Amino acid sequence: MLADLTPLRTSPDFRRLWTGNTISWMGQAMTALAVSLQVYDITHSSFSVGLVGLCSLVPLVVFGLYGGAIADTVDRRKLGLYSAWGLCGLSIALAAAAVAGFHRVWFLYGIVALQAVCGALNAPARTSMIPRLLPPEQLPAANALNSMTTTSGTMFGPMLGGLVVGLWGYQSAYLIDAVTFTAALYAMWRLPSMRPDRDAGGGRRASVLDGLRFLATRPNIRMTFFSDMCAMVLASPKALFPAVAALWYGGDAKTTGLLVAAPAVGALLGSVFSGWLGGIHKHGLAILLAVAGWGAAIAVFGLTRNLLLGLLFLALAGSMDTISMVFRSTMLQAATPDSLRGRLQGVFVIVVAGGPRLGDFIAGSVGDLTSPTVAVVGGGIACVVAVTVLGLVWRGFARYDSRQPTA
Repeated sequence: MLADLTPLRTSPDFRRLWTGNTISWMGQAMTALAVSLQVYDITHSSFSVGLVGLCSLVPLVVFGLYGGAIADTVDRRKLGLYSAWGLCGLSIALAAAAVAGFHRVWFLYGIVALQAVCGALNAPARTSMIPRLLPPEQLPAANALNSMTTTSGTMFGPMLGGLVVGLWGYQSAYLIDAVTFTAALYAMWRLPSMRPDRDAGGGRRASVLDGLRFLATRPNIRMTFFSDMCAMVLASPKALFPAVAALWYGGDAKTTGLLVAAPAVGALLGSVFSGWLGGIHKHGLAILLAVAGWGAAIAVFGLTRNLLLGLLFLALAGSMDTISMVFRSTMLQAATPDSLRGRLQGVFVIVVAGGPRLGDFIAGSVGDLTSPTVAVVGGGIACVVAVTVLGLVWRGFARYDSRQPTA
């Protein structure tokens, strides 16, 4: 039942990369919450908080595609290292502005957009390294451990972020984020060179269109993206959490931090107890059920007015997300050749990171036009309906077997 730690024991490079990312993710989660709280503090508008996600969506889409192409052309270690330096510098800029009392929404939007550029360059490089560091049979365990990285940061980061902002202000959260980046920088610096495999077709000028053409002919990989979009675009209520904390629970920044952290708590538990996932071979069917479970949990959360009960259903949604993520990542890594892996990981970044940002905009807009309850419950129901329709239209996805992986 417990997570398989074999990748950490057998690969020192993966162990350093995993540890560094775990520490730095916590700081990034603190910054994400601090920016949302600062925007809401300035504007008192859920729509404005939703715009934070939209401002990062466009650069994320553009540079996610080209970042993946670059990762298939250059040394992936250097690309990951330089883009991590950029993210660290942007956190320092946020801290400096807060210390100087420069509280402007447009400035926050601009920094978030630049963070999206650096993140879109960093993630394809970092993620496409993993199949180079580990044998194929360890990829599901590695993806479960990577889920633990993101979810532990997302869990503890918002709780600490809400506490730090409440006690010492926004600048303290941004400074802590900059310091935690040193762990990721060190891990990336210690990695071996990750130059393209020229024998497998890498190293030449990588075309974004080649990656998209490959994706167009691989229905199972496409379905991993479509199913995740059902959850992240239709049922991602994070932009509403500041308003929900105040209107439903009479809370403040610390309550918002708990709401943001609750899905991560469930996702972390799902990662810790992920050993049983290695025995599942019907990855497509597992993804469809997990995404439907996410939508149902979000819809029920929208009907609750008890904080503990609401946190419970958010945690349940997070555990469903872990199951979906592990199988989606494994399918993508197993069915994609190394020469195209960066470009497909770029598309993966757009969906995984861009989907919630578009979801924030939609949820914030619907929440302002109607009410937070309508936005949350309606989004959860829409997610369940959409993923059910996808499963019925592309029936072959539910029959996907990891023992005979086909894209």
